[in-house]
Amino acid sequence: MSGTQTSQGYVSDIPIVRPTLAHALQSEWTKVKTVRSTVWSLIATVGVTVGIGLLMAANTDDTDYSMNPFTLPSLFGIMLGQVGVITLGVLMVASEHGTGLIRTTFTAAPERYRVLTAKYLVFSALAFTVTFGSVTLVTLLTMVLHGGPGAGPHSLGVSARGLLGGSLYVTLLGVLALAAGALLRHSVGAVTAMLGVVTVPTIMPTVLLMWETTTGLGRWLIGYSAPVAISTLYGLPADELSASGPWQLLVLAVVTATAVTASYRTVRRRDV
Repeated sequence: MSGTQTSQGYVSDIPIVRPTLAHALQSEWTKVKTVRSTVWSLIATVGVTVGIGLLMAANTDDTDYSMNPFTLPSLFGIMLGQVGVITLGVLMVASEHGTGLIRTTFTAAPERYRVLTAKYLVFSALAFTVTFGSVTLVTLLTMVLHGGPGAGPHSLGVSARGLLGGSLYVTLLGVLALAAGALLRHSVGAVTAMLGVVTVPTIMPTVLLMWETTTGLGRWLIGYSAPVAISTLYGLPADELSASGPWQLLVLAVVTATAVTASYRTVRRRDV
């Protein structure tokens, strides 16, 4: 251990640096790269999104895109790839509670708001980059495979907006999952809760539409279910049960913001 002995006592040669948000961001990025579960979640997200998308593209021909956008195969990929993003969001915080590493984290960085903010920022940037990159790759490869004379003209601007909107929606689902992980502190419980958030609005309307008294609720759930929301954001035609894509995105943003606010209050108050 290096240091200098003076009349005033021991003085370390290591400079004292006040911790900042930049240090917390670097720490969280290091965890993402080195923790095996997060690495595999990223690989699974990319593999499923690209793999399913290309599988769908391989089973179509040029004429299928005379009326449909080239982004259609990536839609099927992102529908399943969102599960990987949700799992990654939960693991960003719940895995540390499971292993006890969160105690070390908060000991090294007692400012809990800064730690949680770093987790949200790193995850959001990573989730959006991975999701948008995957669906863009599938779309470009689909254009290469089926951009022949049989395909109709498609606006690249419209396609780009669909990819951006769908990627943002899935990223918000992941942020909501991170908040759930912070609130529940249990990986399996948080993942199960998030899968319920995604699947219940898709399945439950089938039952609710059977009775006249619950028809209104069933129609509302269909319009705000994840598959319908992503499809609408992709620019696909919406039926009478669907809300507009921006409105669905806004509703999810409000729900996510509420959960994030609750996570800050909870992490601040309770013991680890």
